[in-house]
Amino acid sequence: MFSRGLKTAALLGAAAFVAGAANAETIRYAHFQPGSLDQPKHAAALAFKSHVEAATGGDVTVEIFPASQLGSGQEVMEGLQLGTIQLGVVHDGPIGSAFPPFQVFQIPYVFDNQNVAWTVLDGEYGDKVADAMLEQTGIRLMGYADNGIRHFTNNERPIESPADMEGLKIRVQPSPVFQRLVESLGANATVVAWPELPSALAQGVVDGQENGVTNILAADLYENQDYISLDGHVYSLHAYMMNNDFFEGLDESEQQAVREGIEIAKWIHRGMTAAQDANAQTILSDVGMEVTSLSPDQIAEFRAKAQGPVAEWVAGEVGQEWVDGLFEAVDAAKPAGGSGEGQ
Repeated sequence: MFSRGLKTAALLGAAAFVAGAANAETIRYAHFQPGSLDQPKHAAALAFKSHVEAATGGDVTVEIFPASQLGSGQEVMEGLQLGTIQLGVVHDGPIGSAFPPFQVFQIPYVFDNQNVAWTVLDGEYGDKVADAMLEQTGIRLMGYADNGIRHFTNNERPIESPADMEGLKIRVQPSPVFQRLVESLGANATVVAWPELPSALAQGVVDGQENGVTNILAADLYENQDYISLDGHVYSLHAYMMNNDFFEGLDESEQQAVREGIEIAKWIHRGMTAAQDANAQTILSDVGMEVTSLSPDQIAEFRAKAQGPVAEWVAGEVGQEWVDGLFEAVDAAKPAGGSGEGQ
């Protein structure tokens, strides 16, 4: 039997453990890709969890909810505002619904490559967007990552020019910007929620869709899509966002651990997605798709049809200064002698 002293020590130890557990903070972390290590969002989430829990000695724990377990993008944005979700990695469509200026990033054919995009997003313009989001929504945008460079796929024919888009029914996410993009190229835009997309393609509800390599692989979209055209119309984003009240409730060292964890996760996420984008021709050919690579002149035809109308619409929704600021930041981020192509 325990001596009285040992019993007292054991009880005090148990009480301290319970008190520590009660004081521990838990981050409910939502994302939308499958919960496997070959998925950029999940690999990044696991790295975040490992870093934060180690750096805080377990005072902050992380529960990861992949594959839309906590709801749609709109529902996660609502959860971030209410504080029922502490951290969410959400793509640009739902973010634009909650914070309209984010729609500026959906203007097509803006970024020439990842380096230009990352320079803009990690610079003054990206900070300006984050500051405005915090002020308007109470959501702290803490990092930008890649959702993949978006391309058009379909089950009817190769797409080499805007004329090839005529008459195609193209699925778009619930975002008016993407609807205008598709319609400006002569196709018919049909809104389909992400979880319903594979069945919509299989049943012929739509002829095609637009997404990056990562999402095409994650949802096996290639099983019902024969053709992909590497036009790269939108550099799609994920944002790492946290409920600001939760973040402010952490102590300084815990906040630093979260910042560091998001920086680590962001670069894992970017790296994995960018690698898939860079190898799109090989990856998508290997899964049976007919891949059409477009020349700069061909892409210029798409830009000429789509960029102006979409930029004008976005400016009408969020203000011309957001659009002008983006193009100015892009021009500044390009190396000397860059194309300098604007709206």
